[in-house]
Amino acid sequence: MDLLRSLPIGLYLEQPVSWLHRLDPRVKLVWLLTFLLTPIAANPYWRLSLVGWLLLLTLTTLIPFRVWRNQMGLVILFSLLIFFATLLAPDGLNIGHQPRLPTDELLFSSPGTVQDTTSSINVQKPASLTDLLTSYHYVLFQQGFLRITRRSVELAVRISTLLFTLIYSTNLYLLTTAPEEITAGLDNLLQPLRRFKIPVTEIVLTLTLSLRFIPLVLEEVQNLVRSVRTRAINWKKLGLRGSTQVWLMVAERLLDNLLVRADQIASAMQVRGFTSPDQHQVKWHIFRLSRADGLALLGVLLFWSARFIWGGR
Repeated sequence: MDLLRSLPIGLYLEQPVSWLHRLDPRVKLVWLLTFLLTPIAANPYWRLSLVGWLLLLTLTTLIPFRVWRNQMGLVILFSLLIFFATLLAPDGLNIGHQPRLPTDELLFSSPGTVQDTTSSINVQKPASLTDLLTSYHYVLFQQGFLRITRRSVELAVRISTLLFTLIYSTNLYLLTTAPEEITAGLDNLLQPLRRFKIPVTEIVLTLTLSLRFIPLVLEEVQNLVRSVRTRAINWKKLGLRGSTQVWLMVAERLLDNLLVRADQIASAMQVRGFTSPDQHQVKWHIFRLSRADGLALLGVLLFWSARFIWGGR
């Protein structure tokens, strides 16, 4: 099992370079925040449209199928599992519904009238109750213990689409944006916070190192799993206590290896003269807004306008 290929979440795709790679990282960050914020208090149709926009955006980038399958397949499978689990679960409304008035008092008029000879008052015949019933049904499907209601469908769409949008939009941003560009974009956008003496450069540098550290963590886990497999351990003979001790030793070794890697990175930065982010400035990325970036920002405004017009509840 190759963890670097089976778990490609958060890894940067260097080739092929798509049009999404060429966009300014600040513009892509604005679009990411748009996808993360517009589902709040939105109707189900807007949430489903966000899923469609993300799928269409992925197809237009011409990402290779193997990456597309690994990146999107796991997220879609997880979202579908959440959808069906929420759909079949109780909707939380356990109170039975009953009409406000008794059924016998629901008397409705029909076009025909009957003349009362004693009181000279027009008494109208009651109409059939089935003529006034609509096609609305709260319970959409019920078979045995399976019960699907309108609220359960709404909850399933809300939760599954929110998870898909949250995970996949962030993953697509990391897939098409280098860690250095993310760092430079955040550092540029958070410049006003320097007036409040917030260490913006230190924060974004820590974020860059953490993003760079993700492949190293996966590589260490992969090496340890392979080392355990090559020893052909008989887990049944070890039992629960012996197996727990083995995995605790593996976890301890993993922690030691990660600390060694972190110490090596710190030593490499010190050898290159890096003392602090304020004294050792590194130009990670040169910002140049192009015409495509301007069109993307215009699309953000149109997207938010559509959200307020059609996406509200």
